[in-house]
Amino acid sequence: MNVGVVFPQTEIGSDPVAVKDYAQAAEELGYSHLIVYDHVLGADTNHHQNWVGSYTSESMFHEPFVLFGYLAGVTTKLEMVTAVLILGQRQTVLVAKQAAEVDVLSGGRLRLGIGVGWNHVEYEALGENFHDRGKRYEEQVELLRALWTQDVVDFHGKYHQVTHAGISPLPVQRPIPVWMGAGGRATPYPTDRVLRRVARISDGYFPQFQPDEDGRATIAKLREFAKEAGRNPDSIGIEPRINFSDGNPEYWQDTANAWKEMEATHISVNTMRAGLTSPQAHIDAIQQFKEVVSG
Repeated sequence: MNVGVVFPQTEIGSDPVAVKDYAQAAEELGYSHLIVYDHVLGADTNHHQNWVGSYTSESMFHEPFVLFGYLAGVTTKLEMVTAVLILGQRQTVLVAKQAAEVDVLSGGRLRLGIGVGWNHVEYEALGENFHDRGKRYEEQVELLRALWTQDVVDFHGKYHQVTHAGISPLPVQRPIPVWMGAGGRATPYPTDRVLRRVARISDGYFPQFQPDEDGRATIAKLREFAKEAGRNPDSIGIEPRINFSDGNPEYWQDTANAWKEMEATHISVNTMRAGLTSPQAHIDAIQQFKEVVSG
């Protein structure tokens, strides 16, 4: 089971040296990958009444592709993962180009986790339709994979038109792995419709629930849906995460073992919202976690 870290984007600050030091520390500690969340802009809750989202205009987010371009030059082994990039609010062809460039510059170290998102304010500002984002999702994935594997694409879908054109350079990985997030903090268990989509077209899944009875039932259902879609369930990776603040080292180890028994392929630790007050404190936390959970 590969063990990774969640980049503490809301707490690490904007000093590029601190960003570099954190990524290099994760790599030196033996972590296999680094996960980055995605939000382009946040809403000012003084003007958006009854706001229920997790993040606001005060929340800091480094832009994933730009960040990964930087990290590609200061790391050598660390896999770079979005978990998740809000695909529906971005232009599909531009995502294909940016992802391919990161994959080239990093030597094939990108894993693209995607989701539909929840922030209608971002969709409005980026000029994309919030209400049909789920319907566009599968076509976006189909087009991404075509653009990553073909020199020239002729694609005519319901939402996208590409007439005999292609990106260059193509990525190292053809195609780049596409993983999906489904569910969230408030609603951790996805609907069957969403879970079937994951089972049908995704290379992996980021569960947002615990490895308890309900969690085991959800993973079992995902595997059954994969079989129904004619896929080998073992071809779909599983990556949950453990919040550093949720317990002590015994809890971390027990939770990691529970996920390992459920055949999770990856796991990551999130050190945000743990009261850590500096980049070095986050580095110390992932060092402590790695000493307990080694894979």
